[in-house]
Amino acid sequence: MRRTFRTLVVLALVVLISSAVPRSTEAANKLDVYAKCLTAKKAKMYGLFWCPHCSDQKEMFGSAFQYINYVECGVPGTRQETEECKAAGVKHFPTWEFSNGGRQEGLQQLEQLSKQTGCPIP
Repeated sequence: MRRTFRTLVVLALVVLISSAVPRSTEAANKLDVYAKCLTAKKAKMYGLFWCPHCSDQKEMFGSAFQYINYVECGVPGTRQETEECKAAGVKHFPTWEFSNGGRQEGLQQLEQLSKQTGCPIP
């Protein structure tokens, strides 16, 4: 009887774990599509590796951030900004730049980026 109970518990755990995995993978895939759409619409994020708001912005995308058109403005090993970002006139981080030339400074919610680009929110 103990053996049967253990077997049932193990099977229940396997079912619970396996049913959770596709959902998180599906959510990640949706963010991949969203991030790719932002890049296709020429949205660009300027950030600094030491900026906490930039880190928060990256975390919103999780692994999908790899598909974002991202410009690192920090010079490695320093707290200086790159000439590229200075020339682009970026003053606050993160800064999102859009194809129409518009910009949004600070942490942006997915809804705000969607309004600027027309990319549907997952």
